[in-house]
Amino acid sequence: MRRLAVTSLVFTLALVGGCGGGTGASVQSESAVQAASIAPVALSAAAYVATASSIDLFQVKSAQLALERSQNPANRALAERMLNAHTGTSQQLNYAGRRLNLLPSATLDPEHQAMLDTLAATSDFDKTYRAQENIILQEGLKLHSSYAKSGGSPTLRPVAANAENVMRANLKALRGSQ
Repeated sequence: MRRLAVTSLVFTLALVGGCGGGTGASVQSESAVQAASIAPVALSAAAYVATASSIDLFQVKSAQLALERSQNPANRALAERMLNAHTGTSQQLNYAGRRLNLLPSATLDPEHQAMLDTLAATSDFDKTYRAQENIILQEGLKLHSSYAKSGGSPTLRPVAANAENVMRANLKALRGSQ
């Protein structure tokens, strides 16, 4: 379902970008991309559960990796925080998802898997870990905030609202632990 939505968006953006011809096409496609990224996208409950579970799983796996590899005490403390927080949000998502017959994914989506692979292979672990945490926390904040406000499932909206608060607190902790 999520792939279909992403494919449709990419196809639409390609059509919009190709309509102008000449040099105006890049301006139009950039505007379309900006509009698409600003406009709220109504996610289905299944798409929300899939994306949220991938974010939580990434957070857990990257935190475990940080606890193994990081030499920075602040990053190790951050990893402990992420591990505890996202184990909790994952359990809440799992419980709510099961009530809707939506099982959270046990695998990372391709983008999150690529990030984890990069983290595992990097020679500058601590810098990469912090940079990826910033990216994933912002992604999660947008996802949960949007779903908490306009998600279609009354069962998942409170889960999203709680996860939004967790993401805000974790982003604040990331920025404060430098």
